[in-house]
Amino acid sequence: MAEHLHARIEFDPRFTVAEVPDRLFGSFVEHLGRCVYTGIYEPGHPTANADGLRGDVLDLVAELGPTMIRYPGGNFVSGYRWEDGVGPKEDRPRRLDLAWGTTETNQFGLGEFMKFCRAVGVEPNMAVNLGTRGVQEALDLLEYANHPGGTYWSDLRRSHGDEDPYGIKLWCLGNEMDGPWQIGQRTAAEYGRIADQTARAMRMIDPGLDLVACGSSSRGMPTFGEWEAEVLANSYKSVDYISAHAYYHPGDGDIPSFMASAQDMELFISGVIATADAVGAKLKTDKKIDISFDEWNVWYQEEWEASAHAEWVEAPRQLEDHYSAMDAVVFGSLLITLLRRCDRVTAACLAQLVNVIGPIMTEPGGPAWRQTTFFPFAEASSFGRGQVLHVNADSPRFDTTKYGEVDALHSVAVANADGSVTVFAVNRDLESPLSLEVDTAALGGHGEVTCSTLSDSDPNAKNTLDDPERVTPVENKSVALAEGKVTVELPAMSWNTIRIRPR
Repeated sequence: MAEHLHARIEFDPRFTVAEVPDRLFGSFVEHLGRCVYTGIYEPGHPTANADGLRGDVLDLVAELGPTMIRYPGGNFVSGYRWEDGVGPKEDRPRRLDLAWGTTETNQFGLGEFMKFCRAVGVEPNMAVNLGTRGVQEALDLLEYANHPGGTYWSDLRRSHGDEDPYGIKLWCLGNEMDGPWQIGQRTAAEYGRIADQTARAMRMIDPGLDLVACGSSSRGMPTFGEWEAEVLANSYKSVDYISAHAYYHPGDGDIPSFMASAQDMELFISGVIATADAVGAKLKTDKKIDISFDEWNVWYQEEWEASAHAEWVEAPRQLEDHYSAMDAVVFGSLLITLLRRCDRVTAACLAQLVNVIGPIMTEPGGPAWRQTTFFPFAEASSFGRGQVLHVNADSPRFDTTKYGEVDALHSVAVANADGSVTVFAVNRDLESPLSLEVDTAALGGHGEVTCSTLSDSDPNAKNTLDDPERVTPVENKSVALAEGKVTVELPAMSWNTIRIRPR
């Protein structure tokens, strides 16, 4: 019989980490697999609106609650000619996409993306191609997108039906330029220089832009740390963010280490901050570079690497991971880490939004449904707004191969604007339930407490086309409030959202 574990946390609303930035709940749409075509865009679908956007997907995206969408890549952007995706659709060229081995029809481009952003009420985050292109092409795109009118590119946008500028403020200067898989891979010195040149030129058009330089593609890259230092040595004064990307999977079947994946994310964030601040200190500036964690997720990457390229077909089924209850718990733990470090991680993008390692799945011409990972993100986006609090935790620990001993309890507390406090808590232990005590004495009077729990007796249970609601959050009826303490039983391998509301 599994041991019953006990943990305790306490916090005080007077001691805060930072305000949760809206951009922390971003997502990502790339021209990869079926993320765009038959994902968010399917003109012939029964629910499609006049712009070809799937109405069932729009509804699910609104429920999921992303605040910002990064587009159009990803690896795709390093070979992308943005001009191919604007203007009359019958005139748009078909191109080979070298990043993913497919044919791109360009029937969905910048204008369609902006209609999607407006339909779901999110901020656009645009990436520019610094793989096969450079400064001039980035300036042309910025002029087309943001200049009011009276110039070649801005008037071209207006001729395409968008009189008003798009007003895109957040821009990524390329993607994963350290990666040997990247079209136009560069050294850190080469990339740092072109990122600086592009940033300074773009600010000549719009000084108010927020610009993201490419950091390491993962903490496991051989140049991690050196890359950030060299890139920022060249571009520190002209950029606002350095990016971080991380994907996690059990790999060799080491489930305890997989459950503790957030340990790696914590170390990644700390290492990037330390490197960025060291560059700032050498430059004798008080400016701080924040992190845009603009790709993160659970991704069974070894399954993709074992499969062949798609041989130039259109919108094949690529990277369509079907997530389990266990995956959702790890995913939630990664969300907790981003919230805990939101003092410096001020933008982040779940990669991706639909079909491609996404929380939403679709069938062409058929239904759309929620993956298990949908629920932690939706709850965090809904209830994780406000001030992140300093949390003192006392937790039992368990052994992992990769990270040594780690806490079974992984948690964060957010003080919401309405006076409530939300605690997101993961029990990372594989077998043992955990009795959690939350000391709420510092909150003063409070009246109601609820808890939603996502777990399953089968950690490999998934939501599928045939059984789309196999794994969903349920009310945790063990939660109780008495004498200034909340108590609740957290099942083994579970994601939990505890809401403590004022009287």
